[in-house]
Amino acid sequence: MSKLVERLKAGLVTDNPTFVQVLGMCPTLAVTTSATNGFAMGLTTTAVLMCSNFAISLLRKVIPNKIRIPAFIVIIASFVTMIELLLKAYMLDLYNTLGLFIPLIVVNCIILGRAEAYAFKNGPISSIFDGLGMGLGFTASLTVIGIIREVLGVGELFGIRVMPAYYTPAIIMILAPGAFFTLAILMAILNTLKAKKH
Repeated sequence: MSKLVERLKAGLVTDNPTFVQVLGMCPTLAVTTSATNGFAMGLTTTAVLMCSNFAISLLRKVIPNKIRIPAFIVIIASFVTMIELLLKAYMLDLYNTLGLFIPLIVVNCIILGRAEAYAFKNGPISSIFDGLGMGLGFTASLTVIGIIREVLGVGELFGIRVMPAYYTPAIIMILAPGAFFTLAILMAILNTLKAKKH
């Protein structure tokens, strides 16, 4: 049980895919124009991570070592396609907002990295928890970045007005440079806090 909790903690804090490993920067910077988009992209990636980690872990003794990467991609692509079809069928607005970034989950380095580094070497249950931990860490990161960018860039939070009427939105925050500024400032804060602990 402690190993499973450790996998959750690793994804959320010690090995956070965004702030510690600096992985998945494409969706991190492009999708986080709002908290809703960041949260949705994070949950979508979490679902793919958990399912693909589980499947790869179950098949790890059957997949030949020489073709493991193509096998991982086929497995991951299958789950991404299923989730994409579910979003298209039941959450069309969200599907349209996330657009191209849903199919790009197939080649997201977080998912391929976890398949190679963890799922291919460990059992199914711990692989699910590894996927859950990394996915929740990614979701939290994207949501926090989305919250900051949406509040400062539009004056809203999850589509609800939170800033006073006289507030002038900083439009740069919902543009590409705003994503870089937000990510850099958050990483600087986290690195400073980490340095103070040591």
